[in-house]
Formats: sequence, structure tokens, C-alpha cells
Amino acid sequence: MTWRPRALSDEVDTASSKKMRQNQRPRELRDGNAIVKCSRRLAAACLGLLLAGMAALGLTWHRLPPLDLAAAAIRSPVVLDRNGTLLRPFATADGRWRLPLAPQAVDPRYVAMLLAYEDRRFRDHPGLDPSALLRAAGQWIAAGRIVSGGSTLSMQVARLVEPRAERSLAAKLRQMARAVELERRLGKDGILRLYLALAPYGGPVEGVRAASLAYFGHEPGRLSLAEAALLVALPQSPEARRPDRFPEAARRARDRVLDRVAERGVVRRDEAEAAKAEPVPHQRRPFPMLAAHAAEAALAQRPTQPVHRLALDAKLQASLEVLAGERVGALGPGLSAAILVIDNPTGQVRAHVGSAGYLDASRAGAIDMAAALRSPGSALKPFVYALAFESGLAHPETLLDDRPSRFGAAYAPENFDQTFQGTVTARRALQQSLNVPAVELLEAVGPARFIARLRAGGAGIALPRDAAPGLPVALGGLGITLADLARLYAGLARGGSVPDLVRRLDGDPSPPRDLPRIAEPVAAWYVADTLRGTPPPENALPNRLAYKTGTSYGYRDAWAVGFDRRVTVAVWVGRPDGAGVPGLVGRLAAAPILFDAFARVGGEPEPLAMARDALVATTAGLPPPLRHIRRDAPKVAGEAAGAALRIAYPPDGARVDLGLAEGPGSGLALKALGGTLPLTWMVNSLPLPEAARRQAEWQPDGAGFARISVMDATGASDSVVVRLE
Repeated sequence: MTWRPRALSDEVDTASSKKMRQNQRPRELRDGNAIVKCSRRLAAACLGLLLAGMAALGLTWHRLPPLDLAAAAIRSPVVLDRNGTLLRPFATADGRWRLPLAPQAVDPRYVAMLLAYEDRRFRDHPGLDPSALLRAAGQWIAAGRIVSGGSTLSMQVARLVEPRAERSLAAKLRQMARAVELERRLGKDGILRLYLALAPYGGPVEGVRAASLAYFGHEPGRLSLAEAALLVALPQSPEARRPDRFPEAARRARDRVLDRVAERGVVRRDEAEAAKAEPVPHQRRPFPMLAAHAAEAALAQRPTQPVHRLALDAKLQASLEVLAGERVGALGPGLSAAILVIDNPTGQVRAHVGSAGYLDASRAGAIDMAAALRSPGSALKPFVYALAFESGLAHPETLLDDRPSRFGAAYAPENFDQTFQGTVTARRALQQSLNVPAVELLEAVGPARFIARLRAGGAGIALPRDAAPGLPVALGGLGITLADLARLYAGLARGGSVPDLVRRLDGDPSPPRDLPRIAEPVAAWYVADTLRGTPPPENALPNRLAYKTGTSYGYRDAWAVGFDRRVTVAVWVGRPDGAGVPGLVGRLAAAPILFDAFARVGGEPEPLAMARDALVATTAGLPPPLRHIRRDAPKVAGEAAGAALRIAYPPDGARVDLGLAEGPGSGLALKALGGTLPLTWMVNSLPLPEAARRQAEWQPDGAGFARISVMDATGASDSVVVRLE
């Protein structure tokens, strides 16, 4: 036994007892003290790290080059309809889908969920959130690795604007400096706008709008809670969570967002649970492609413009594209169709269907058949009649001969059904689309004059191998586009004034100009009133729509064009390669599409108001020279050798001052040379009473243009256009 002094022994016992008493304290108290000491050390370390970081941030700030936002400003070109509805977007030059979007065009619940999940203090901090940075620093020190970056939404936008592959403290400091700079330059709304446009969603899809269209098939203006949560979750790891490749990972990420926003009171817990039951999309949807041909033409016209606004109506366009696809699908393989709808008062193109399926290679859908040169068949006959009416050669009740006839040495046209109806009125001949009367009228007005009138109306006419115009042009022996044909018919609906087609609503409006004319008002109304009586296709109501059909030689093209006071609708059906299709007839193939298209335009057809100077009479009530057209009558003056009748005064194109600006003015003297008496004088297609001699006088009712015509007893005629002042 070892001896020790008592005092030392007591001291040892006391120390030992003290240690034993300390060890006998509750374990929770001892651990708590340790945690407090550790937390204090950790807080001090975090604070020191934060202060050091702020100092480093200040140095980084001064060393950074100016921030370039040019790349971040690039957006996908988009084509919109008249109401701002998206018709078709195009990828950027590097193949990304990044559509322009304003924050107010996004569902506000999505924005609330985004801020609650990503950056609760977004509206309050200057780009950096000190509490979030302290939390991230603490996690880094405690775990020995980066657990969370403490990034604000502004810092995420900085990373998107200036992407860098490395993950380092220097890169984080640069990102923080850029976040503060972006806040100063753009403000909170600008930051949010950039995030909505640049956030990645997997593959080439960037931005909320592109993601909403790609995954949900609709605009982000209205999102379900599940859709909004998915859009919040995907940018955190866009490739690993792509719904079209990893739907289960996308679902888990979406559900985590729903849980978080429910905890923070953005949505109710029951709403979040119900949203979790909604399925996640498993594939990407195609982007909208309405009016694909018109959109391509708009982009080609202005390739650097980011937003193109067209006059089209997206709802009507979509309906007519479906109609075209359904109808040609029933007609047979290889066929396509084109449909144009023109607003007559303004000339705006409200629908442009270029083919029956843009992506259907079997129908050559990429070809815009509304802009292709095709043979119109009988679709140009109304303009032959309009020219004859205008020239004083005929009236809708003039009698024409429909019997076997030969024009020149070899041209002997036949009707479509190879029968003849004998003597008919011009009205019935046009309604029945009889060929011989149309050729007879064209011979009287002259083919060259007819082609000149079409071209003066703005139509691009193509003749075979640049041949001189001949009588076959009355039956489709030329080339014209559906767009030009539709314009000419819109001119009839407007009283003869052919409108410029207005395809765009952006940019400066075209300066006003004198529009070309395809007919005088009275002649235009005669034609419109006649076509309104054309027998409709099966199951359609009669006397509602003025329309005309056409079938080209060899059954290559079927046409139907109709109009009322409001709109003109033009339809073409055929094979883009020009091959013939037996049985492809305008009345059977194109006319039913025309009437269905008119029904989809909506509203009741409105007939044209009767022209002021129109002559409404039976055949017996017409002046004798207008009652019947004789085959042996001389041609219009100047178009055949030996034609003697001509208007000596006023000369064609003259400007005659009658003092009409100050009052009623004086009468206009009329004088003709040659011809066989009695003569019939006509002004704007209206006969002058008691004017059967070579000299007459007409009292105009106001200034403007007037067409003066004269016809003799044999049917020879001449006409001039003058301007009265």
C-alpha cells in the first residue's frame, strides 16, 4: 500500500469527484453545449467567409468586362394572326426554340410558385440574398462540399446570360457580381422576363412559352397546378428530368415542388395532392404550324424581323386547313387543295391554305398551290362577259347562240357535256358556263383587249410560249394563280375596283393609290347578279352566293370562286405535279369545298347592292342593238380591218373641263364617225334615251371617270374612257 499525504489525497479526490460529477450530467445538456459551441464557431466561420466573399466580390466587380446581353436577346421568329394568336414559330439560327414572352402573359400561379420555390425574397434583395448565402456557406463548411449554392433567381439568370462550365468559387463570385449588375440594369421585371425566356427545359427547348407548347400543347397563359409545378422543376436539371425521356424523374421533381409550395402556403394541401394525380406528359408535341406557307413567305420577306403579324384569322385558318385535308382525302391520293379568303372592303387575306397538309409529302404539301400558275378553265368567263357588258355589246338579257360554230379556220369549241342549247340569254349562258357564247363574246371584244384588261387589273397572266392571245383564252388557255384570280373576283364584289392583297398588319401602311379596275360598276353588278343565280352544288341553297367554277383541259385543275359583299373565297383542287385526274370537275370537286368554306366564314351571305345606273329589263325591253348578238357583226373598232365606226369626240383618255366643280356644268358633246344608223350611245353601260344619231349630248351628274360607248345597227361598237372635271 502506497502512502500519500492527506492533503494531496484530498485534492486528488476532489478533482476526481468533480470530473465524476461532470460525467454524471445529462447527456443532452452536454451535447447541447457542444452544439452551441460548434454553432458559434460555424457562424463565425460563415460570417468570416461571407465578409471575405464580399471583399472578393468587390474585386471581381471591378475586373469584369461590360456585360453583353446581345445573345440573351435572341428570340425565335414568330408569326402571329390578326389577334396575336401564334400561327407558327421558327427555330433560332442555332436551332433553339426560344419564343418571346411577356411576364403578364404567364399564368400568375406559375410565377408565385416559381418565386416561392426558387427565391422567396426575390422582390426584396438586390440580386444577392445574404441569408441564403450564409445557409449555403454553413452547409459547405459542415459537409465539406457544396450542398446548395444559395443562388437567387437573379444569379440563375446571370448564369443563363453568361454560361460557364466550371463550378468554382471564382465562377460563383462572377455570377454574383453579374446578378447585382443585372438588377441595376434591368430591375426585377427585366430579370423575370429573362428567366421566362432563357430557362432550359431539355434539348433545344428554352423558356416557359416554348416548354408549355412543347409539353402541354398550349400557351402558358393558363396552366394547371401540375403543369406549373413541372415548369418550375425542370430547369433545375433539364436533361435528367425531361418528361419525354425520363417521365418518372420529372414526376418526382414536380411533386417536390408541389409539396414545397404547399408548405409555404402558395397552394392548399388538397390542391397539391390533387395535382400529383395528374399524369406527366411522355412526349414532346409539335409546335403550331398554321398557315405554314404564308408564314414562310412573311419570314422570307423580312428575315431579320422577330415578330410578324399577318391579317389571317387563326380560327378560320385552322378550320379551313382541316376542311381541305378531309375533302382531298376523300377525293383520292396525290391530290392537294388551296383556299384563299379575302375581306372585300379591305383586301385583307383572312385565310391562306396553300395545300392539303404542309407535311404530307405524298401530296407535295410543301408547295404553295395558291401561288402556282395553273389553267383556270371556265373561271375567267365572267370577265369576258363583264367586258362585253361594259363595252355596250351585250346585256344579261341579250340573246346569244349556243350551236355548233367555227371561229376562224379550225377553232370549233364545244360545251362540257358536248350538247348545245340553241338560243339563250347571256345570263343563262354564263350560269350554265356555255363555251360557244363565251367565245363569241370574246371574239367581239377581242382577245388582246381582254388579256390587257386582266393584266391592268393586276393579274399575272402567262400565255403559252408567249403566244399572241387567241380565242381559247376564254376557256382557260392561259396561266393564272389562285391569288390573282381571287383578287379579280374581289374586284367584282367591289364594283370593279381590284384591291391590293393585304397580307401583313405590321409595318407602315401602303400609301393610297388609284386601284386598278377589272370592270365598270354596272358591268360588275350585272356579272354578280348573274352568278348569284348559278345552280348550287348538291345539298346547297340556291340564290345565296355568286360563284363560278372552272375545269382545265385534261381534268388537271378544278376551281370554284364565290363572293358576296363581305368576302371572296377561292378554291383550287388538283395534283401539284399537273397530272390529270379523271372526273376532277370544278362543280363536283371544288364547289362543295367553296360552299363549306363560306359556311365556316360565318354570317349570312350579303348580295351586292344594285348599281345606280343598271338597266333592269327583259330581252324585249332592251334597245334593238342589245337584243341579239350577230355572228356576222364587225369586231370592236380597231381590232379588225375595215371597222368604220369610231368615237371622234371625246378622245380616249381625255380630261374634259365642264365646270362641274362650280355647279351642274355643261353637257358633254358626243360624236361618232362611220357605222350604220341607227346608233346607240351608252354611258357607263346605260343607254342614252333618244340618241340614235352620230352626234348626241350627255349631261353628267358629277365629276369623275366615265366610259362612253357607241354601237351601230350591225353590232359594231367603240368605246372610250374620259375624265370629267
